[in-house]
Amino acid sequence: MTNNPVPTNLVKAHIIPSHFIKSLAISADLLTIRDFSQLRVSFNTWLKDSFADNDISDLLVARADFVDAILKKLWCQHHLDEEQVSLVAVGGYGRGELHPHSDVDILILTKEDTDLKLEEKISSFITQLWDVKLDIGHSVRSITECLKQAEKDVTVATTLMEMRHIAGNTTLPQQLTPILNEGEYWTSEKFFIAKCKEQDGRHQQYRGAAYTLEPNLKANPGGLRDIQTIAWVAKRHFCADSLEELVEHNYLYPNEFFELLEAQDYLWRMRFALHFVAGRSENRLLFDYQADVAKMMGFGDEGKAPVERMMKRFFRILGRVTELNIMLLQHFKDAIIKKPALSNVSNINEDFELVDTLINIRNDRIFMRPVKMIEMFLIIAQEPKIKGIHSHTIRLMRYARRRLISGLLDYKDCRKAFMAIIRHPRGLGLPLTLMHRHSIIGAYLPIWRDIAGQMQFDLFHAYSVDEHTLRVIKNLHQFSQKEHNHKFPLCSQIVQKIRKPEVLYLGGFFHDIGKGRGGDHAKLGAVDALDFCLSHQMSKHDSNMVAWLVEHHLLMSVTAQRRDINDENVIRTFGEIVRDEAHLNYLYCLTVADMRGTNESLWNNWKANLLEELYFNTLSAFRNGLEKPVEIRSKIRENQQQALTLLLEDKVNQDNVDALWSEFRVDYFLRYSPEQIARQCKHIIAHDRKKPLVLISPIPYRGGTEVFIFTKEKNNTFASTVSFLVTKKLSIHDAKIITTKTGYTVNTFVILDSRNKPLRENLYTQEMSQDLVARLNQEDACNLPVPKVARVLKQFNVAPHVNFINLHAKNRTMIEIIALDRPGLLSNIAEIFQEEKISIHSAKITTFGEKANDVFTISTVDNDALTMEEKEALTLKLTQEID
Repeated sequence: MTNNPVPTNLVKAHIIPSHFIKSLAISADLLTIRDFSQLRVSFNTWLKDSFADNDISDLLVARADFVDAILKKLWCQHHLDEEQVSLVAVGGYGRGELHPHSDVDILILTKEDTDLKLEEKISSFITQLWDVKLDIGHSVRSITECLKQAEKDVTVATTLMEMRHIAGNTTLPQQLTPILNEGEYWTSEKFFIAKCKEQDGRHQQYRGAAYTLEPNLKANPGGLRDIQTIAWVAKRHFCADSLEELVEHNYLYPNEFFELLEAQDYLWRMRFALHFVAGRSENRLLFDYQADVAKMMGFGDEGKAPVERMMKRFFRILGRVTELNIMLLQHFKDAIIKKPALSNVSNINEDFELVDTLINIRNDRIFMRPVKMIEMFLIIAQEPKIKGIHSHTIRLMRYARRRLISGLLDYKDCRKAFMAIIRHPRGLGLPLTLMHRHSIIGAYLPIWRDIAGQMQFDLFHAYSVDEHTLRVIKNLHQFSQKEHNHKFPLCSQIVQKIRKPEVLYLGGFFHDIGKGRGGDHAKLGAVDALDFCLSHQMSKHDSNMVAWLVEHHLLMSVTAQRRDINDENVIRTFGEIVRDEAHLNYLYCLTVADMRGTNESLWNNWKANLLEELYFNTLSAFRNGLEKPVEIRSKIRENQQQALTLLLEDKVNQDNVDALWSEFRVDYFLRYSPEQIARQCKHIIAHDRKKPLVLISPIPYRGGTEVFIFTKEKNNTFASTVSFLVTKKLSIHDAKIITTKTGYTVNTFVILDSRNKPLRENLYTQEMSQDLVARLNQEDACNLPVPKVARVLKQFNVAPHVNFINLHAKNRTMIEIIALDRPGLLSNIAEIFQEEKISIHSAKITTFGEKANDVFTISTVDNDALTMEEKEALTLKLTQEID
């Protein structure tokens, strides 16, 4: 790669309309606060109108120049030009990069001693800057004070490094600059270490992941701060004024410079648009703003697609910046600060060497053989001492990667090496991370590029598709490592016994590969997976298993969260699709890894327990034989006998038990475990039925808190309970509703708190029980105040959708309702059921980000399934009233 010269004067000449500058000329008439304010508003309007047709760098310079003119005008109007004091721009403003609502950071540089008159002038000047609505960040210091602050704080040193004279005395900044550049206060090495530590802390704050739902354009890994860090450490060493000058010092190659410039321009445009959309200085790309920012940037305004296109490019930019940041900072450390002679170098083989803990090539032409790119990552898996890739190797790998004509998998040797990485015990650790970071997965498998950076505009998928897929594979790999056995014991037990874990890993690799292409992504991915496996010499059986996993990767999560997994018919239907224990083992582990990798904040013990229970229920059905359904009467007798044994052990009178059980219908003994039956019946027998009985379980049930209600049946019981729990900011995940022969209702709810955790037994739950009893005692349902709709939900429009699901039971109907998950939704649904005289028997409440997906088992008040006419009437009512 040759180091060609880079053209200068990249920013166009002054583009600000002349009337702005003429109004602010020093020789022009004095301006009032109102004059300045009107000029500022008018300029911002021009700035916004100019966004579509001008380079972003020109607009940032234009705003900096405009602010310069305001400051100079006010400086003179306050007669500070008559004093031995200097006005200096620092930080981003010092670089001449000023976004619409960015802080205007200034330093007023004074001599060592200032008199009261000068201090009053400065105070009046700063006050007027606030009066004209400039967001000023200011400091007033002497040269000595600046040096003291810079010595103590690397942030101060950084801002001073970019200072730019605006008005006043020119001698003071000229005196300060050479002292700062001498390096006495911050040597290149010390400054480099401090900025790297600062960057590591910032990345840690964002959990090292750039691919989040509401990223920070400046602070996220790969964001603007990472570009600035590259520039800062190099500028400090070379005393350069711009990234452009770093090419002359051979720190940056021209193609790297232009790549950084392109990335910076895109991030600048997003930030510029974000400031106007938010109406303030804002770096977080919140959901509230994404659609308007996408429209302003020219991506269109037709639904979710423009946002997803904008974010896809954004995430790809972050990946490129991250790679350059890692490479260039390491290059700076190894080639400029650290002396190469001090490195510990040892040969790995004829192609690669180990430099300290980094793998490096021994021949700059090695990547002309594409297989060497894949073999390098296999070596990383084989050599635990390797912790990363040398900057020189990264540079050459980037160049070779871009020269590829086709995917690396077209080469037989590459396919062999890739499968060796997948099968290696450490292959899915550091090697896979580095392959993803340096875009080698996309270079190997071209269809991977389609999902790279692809974001879904919703609250459920927290990461881009490629980032999510990487996390799923990492989760699966973690199950194979004994040191993590305590986290997910069942998954660990299964994976560590699987003879061919690569089948599971490839299922994770391909499970979402079909997203973004239209159609059923699971079926599309299954076709891709089968082709991949067969072309990589996997057996037909193993290839079919991978394809089956990809096609059915959502089956278990849907069944566990939306169906009654204690229903033998549900288990039989699920088991018939899964077929055998081997498929069940693979599917269970993939489902846990997938759900955890989708959105960590939405994973909880409730979901974990549901999946585990479905797994064991299905396993039991396989071992007993799917063709041999459990005899219902036998199961009822077994549950009753076990529950009675527990009750008698608690000294409960059997005559009282028999009397109570005679009130219950048989479905009560089917839908509760013996332990639940015994606990509930013990409290019912001892309870005064004149008031409702409310029990909040002290021990979590399936990872949630069980709320049990026994009360005289009223139309509003379910609706009243639901609205009450909503006001307590509790989420309902499951509900069972049973009526007795004597006119009582037995309701059970499983709830979680706002942190997705079970409630703890304390005064709060006692008070909640008492409040719920009082609520249920009321004759008529009164609407409690509903919490406000969350900020992020306001950006979504989920049209209500009603679907009826085939059910084996003749006297039951199953209905699925999909709608925006707003506060009060479940209460509204309950009230509609009440108005339509619909009886609820069970509810499975599931939330996928902004979307609620609730499934109810219902009947008419006469305990019949709904007719076609009743279904149509209910559908119309629901879609009209829950929208």
